[in-house]
Amino acid sequence: MEQQEFEAVLTETAARLTADVRRSNAHHRPAVFEDFVRQTVQDVLRERGHGAAMDPRVQGFPDIAVGEYGIEVKCTESDSWRCIANSVSEGNAIIDVNRIYVIYGKIGGNPEVRWADYGRSIMHVRTSHVPRFEIEIGTERPLFEQLGTTYEDFRVLSMHDKMPYIRQYARGRLGPGERLWWLEDKEDDDQHSMSLSVKIYMDLPQDEKRKLRAEAALMSPMICAGSRSKRKYNDAVLYMMTYRGVLCPQARDLFSAGSVAGPERGGNYLLRALQDIQGEMRAAAYELEDALFQEYWGHVPAPEDRILEWLRMADAIATDWVPSDNLFFDEQNRIR
Repeated sequence: MEQQEFEAVLTETAARLTADVRRSNAHHRPAVFEDFVRQTVQDVLRERGHGAAMDPRVQGFPDIAVGEYGIEVKCTESDSWRCIANSVSEGNAIIDVNRIYVIYGKIGGNPEVRWADYGRSIMHVRTSHVPRFEIEIGTERPLFEQLGTTYEDFRVLSMHDKMPYIRQYARGRLGPGERLWWLEDKEDDDQHSMSLSVKIYMDLPQDEKRKLRAEAALMSPMICAGSRSKRKYNDAVLYMMTYRGVLCPQARDLFSAGSVAGPERGGNYLLRALQDIQGEMRAAAYELEDALFQEYWGHVPAPEDRILEWLRMADAIATDWVPSDNLFFDEQNRIR
């Protein structure tokens, strides 16, 4: 099949998928979206005279293989065209696929499905457990243009030969006083979970501190635990370190120091700190990737339900106060 014909299949597929996700929420969940994409691609191929073109389902990258062409399927319930993609190593790549596209379902906001060239959609590489790409549909700064190569050439390299490109990119993003934290050559070096560069929390501007505190608080309802809990701040600190590359040497500086709880002395410092960043936590509930909620919460609520779910978990964890009696009244009033 010629490339132009396959891209016509993608265009028709995306149009049908968009109509479906706007008409019904039956395929809004990522778990069912991929199967629906597969079926729709098969239907379009059959109608255009390519009924036998799709390869049998295999466990690998990309999700769908059609001869030399591949389709990676992404779906997010957020209102964003950006998400975490495959690992840099691509150790499970399907060998016969030479050209890869992405079909991306954006369920948040006005639902829509688009397709794009996968390599030209990669715009960032970050580390959370292993180095992973991030893609953005319609990005104006494809990563591999910045690296002076193409995705097609990069993906056939060994992990050892890929790492100089990753180092080059990481060094180009360092600010004054920042250093590379880790960058190994080994493909199986999965034990690392640190960011490519590290900043010190106390050195950040106030608006960035507020945003990070809100994200860390949302990811870690455990901060509402009693003062004697040894794990109270672990997830919050690890989130900032592994996902944002920010080191906070004193965990209490995040939520219980007077500088973040306001001028009033005594009482519940944590409560006052959380009341001060409720707006930022609401924004984070819609903006952070689904994969983060899976990692930190163990499940992925819809964006509009995340604040209420956080309250439910926080209430179950707190011992000497009740978060839902003091926080996010607008969300609670919505369901009463």
